[in-house]
Amino acid sequence: MAEPSAATQSPSISSSSSGAEPSAPGGGGGSPGACPALGAKSCGSSCAVHDLIFWRDAKKTGFVFGTTLIMLLSLAAFSVISVVSYLILALLSVTISFRVYKSVIQAVQKSEEGHPFKAYLDVDITLSSEAFHNYVNAAMVHINRALKLIIRLFLVEDLVDSLKLAVFMWLMTYVGAVFNGITLLILAELLIFSVPIVYEKYKDPSKTPWNRQKKGRISIWKPEMQQLLKHHLIVITLLVL
Repeated sequence: MAEPSAATQSPSISSSSSGAEPSAPGGGGGSPGACPALGAKSCGSSCAVHDLIFWRDAKKTGFVFGTTLIMLLSLAAFSVISVVSYLILALLSVTISFRVYKSVIQAVQKSEEGHPFKAYLDVDITLSSEAFHNYVNAAMVHINRALKLIIRLFLVEDLVDSLKLAVFMWLMTYVGAVFNGITLLILAELLIFSVPIVYEKYKDPSKTPWNRQKKGRISIWKPEMQQLLKHHLIVITLLVL
């Protein structure tokens, strides 16, 4: 009588063990660097943006932040045509100077290294029709949603939503009287690349210097955090203005 019971119990044990194994690769607990609450398809771009604004790679984030900030400041001082022209001239100056320098070195040393940018010239950058259609289809989904939303708001399908839009646009007239579009973009970029890292650094009370020294100050964490973020926002606004 004991043997059949063991036989009947063994499939359940094997099935439970086999069912527990596939759950491991799925990342139920999640790795430390993974983005929470994101699927496998959306985690690629979302995690890249998350790592960028949280300064996971300081060199990469610094390059993106510096170049975009310089471009926005240039657009605030010069026209779009001038900024694009200066950027193209700067890039051409670097590439032409490097090409001439390598040609002189090859002529002096009598070497046959070839074109200095040959590795980059051989890279296949052609866009396939399938990839193009995928990008177009993804863009069309967002365009159709935006068109439906615009029609619904302007044709007053819901009176409350249309009134909200009217109030928001009325408030934006006062914002536009103080800031222009480039100034708002500069302010938004400074906030995006500074507030998340400040919040992540000081959101855990146990990791702050004052709580490492004195545990009894956890109760005053929230006011200190609010004052820190408020001071940070005021400084950025004054710098932009």
